[in-house]
Amino acid sequence: MKSSNLLLLFISTLSLFWFLSSAADPDPLQDFCVSVNDTNGIFVNGKLCKDPSAVTEDDFYYAAGLHEPQPITSPFGTKITMAFERQFPALNTQGVAISRIDFAPRGLNPPHSHPRASEIIVVLQGMLYTGFISSNPHDPNANGTLYAKILRPGDVFIFPRGLLHFQYNIGQDNAVAFVSFNSQNPGVVTPSRLLFGSQPPVYARVLADTFQIDEKMVEYLQSLRWVGNN
Repeated sequence: MKSSNLLLLFISTLSLFWFLSSAADPDPLQDFCVSVNDTNGIFVNGKLCKDPSAVTEDDFYYAAGLHEPQPITSPFGTKITMAFERQFPALNTQGVAISRIDFAPRGLNPPHSHPRASEIIVVLQGMLYTGFISSNPHDPNANGTLYAKILRPGDVFIFPRGLLHFQYNIGQDNAVAFVSFNSQNPGVVTPSRLLFGSQPPVYARVLADTFQIDEKMVEYLQSLRWVGNN
């Protein structure tokens, strides 16, 4: 009897695990949901939809900055101009987003990851050194693998979902690239900014042991102003 109960529990657990692991956002049951900041309406994907009878072709058009260079003021020498759902409400429920990245010479889009999307890049101008690093290997004595290429105009490269990646302008002139995502809100995790710029700060000893550096160096890094490039 006990073995039967254990088998039933095991099968139930497997069934629950399969259900949870196969769960996903449902396909939209309407043509579109142009999101609006309002207090009344129907939520779709966490957003309120604009009344379809009030939607026009202008809702599906976005020309706020992706067609021309943007001022580069970040310490990284890059400027990211995003067209995510927040900037482009028609993307709601469509599962896509796009950004333009402007690079000064030696401009860097520092290592980061997107927890909710894969990313594809196409270079329009300049020459970029770009790549991603695989996740921790099973072998405790091995390190992640770097997959990197030098990209020129027209070249395309893909960054798998959730993996650390970067882009660096190795040319003498400004560079321009467009990146697209298979999510309306890919999210971004920049380890350096989060670890050294969090509020309240991470206990310095934790970061010193993590990076195997002096605690005073950690405190110095935490004293800096950590900003983004968008």
